[in-house]
This record gives sequence, structure tokens and C-alpha cells, in this order.
Amino acid sequence: MAEFRTERLGQLMQEMISALVMEGKIKDPRVSPFVSITRVNVSRDLSFADVYVSNIRENASIERSAEGLQSAAGFIQTCLGASLRIRKIPRLRFHADTSIREGFDLVQKIDQLTAPH
Repeated sequence: MAEFRTERLGQLMQEMISALVMEGKIKDPRVSPFVSITRVNVSRDLSFADVYVSNIRENASIERSAEGLQSAAGFIQTCLGASLRIRKIPRLRFHADTSIREGFDLVQKIDQLTAPH
């Protein structure tokens, strides 16, 4: 039962953080408007939430966006606390997620290999 709760909370937090980014409420210039929140893993005791950030652009942009979001973590936690009805909001830890970019590069390589010469 606890796994279902943490997964559901992670999905809800993912949607809310994505909405904050899309609405431009995070004013840090390092946070790109092309940032997407790929997943949120909440710890079993609800003390931490690992938020994975991705971007279609270059990897340096992902790192900068993750740093910008980490510096705005207090603001984001405050916004989450106003909307979520849980006793304690997990501390947010932002990580760069390069899996989308790597997948995009892999598809391009496959296309190059299968293209007629």
C-alpha cells in the first residue's frame, strides 16, 4: 500500500512542478522553458523526493536547469505545500536526466544506418 501512495504522490508532484515551470513561476534564468520533469521518486518515509529533469537541448542546459530548480526548491516546496494535503512535504533533490537526449541520439544513429546510400 505504501508503494502505491509514494507513486501517486510522485506523479502528482511531477504534474505540479511541470506546471510551475510551464507557467513561468520559477524566475531563475537557468531554468529553461524547454525543461521537462521526467519522473519523481519519493522515498518510503516521504522525507525526500528525487526529481529528474530533462531537456531536448544539449546536456549543459540540463545541468544548469537542474541547478536552477535546486536553488528554487524552497519556493517549489512552498507551492506544493499549499496544494497537497500531506503533513510534511518531501525535500526536493533535482537531478539531470539525459535519457531522453540519449534516446534521441540513438534514433538518429539508427536512421543514419538504415538510410539508403
